[in-house]
Amino acid sequence: MTRPLRLVAVSGGMQRPSKSAALAAHLLDLIAEAVPCEQHLIELGPLVPQFAGSVWRSHLPAAVERELVAVEQADVLVVATPVFRGSYTGLFKHFFDFIDQDALIDKPVLLAATGGSERHALVIDHQLRPLFSFFQARTLPLGVYATDKDFIDYRLRDEALLKRAALAVQRSLPLIDLARHATSPQAEDRVAA
Repeated sequence: MTRPLRLVAVSGGMQRPSKSAALAAHLLDLIAEAVPCEQHLIELGPLVPQFAGSVWRSHLPAAVERELVAVEQADVLVVATPVFRGSYTGLFKHFFDFIDQDALIDKPVLLAATGGSERHALVIDHQLRPLFSFFQARTLPLGVYATDKDFIDYRLRDEALLKRAALAVQRSLPLIDLARHATSPQAEDRVAA
């Protein structure tokens, strides 16, 4: 029997409520419907005051360190960020600057972003995918981009977006399944041997 996947989402939204957090939570739920997992959502907004001025990981408070470890130990990541001036936010990047550069190797990562209009939709392929390629992560085939009009009261309402999110998760399941089998007790025993 395999243990539940450690499924972690990072939302780069700086406010609460956050459309990026809402999108990340929706994607977490869709994955959880398909595979047994333990979900954890990290919202950067409340953490920012604790890490924004830090340069070294050793200087971070325990609360930030716990979230970094959660990302590093995740079996599958979902990342969602608002678009700010054509890219992910600087504080989103600063959080990932503290992640060990080898911790995400081969880790499946579902990419998502939110923005004011469709003109920023390429942020997934032009900004997020290269960032996670640096970490040698396995960015999943489809990203999910949502605009302000796709939400009502911070809930996804647009039918086309809901279908795209479902398709992104469906297309991700073969890679997520590989991660699930890699976390089985038998696989862990092979690694330990």
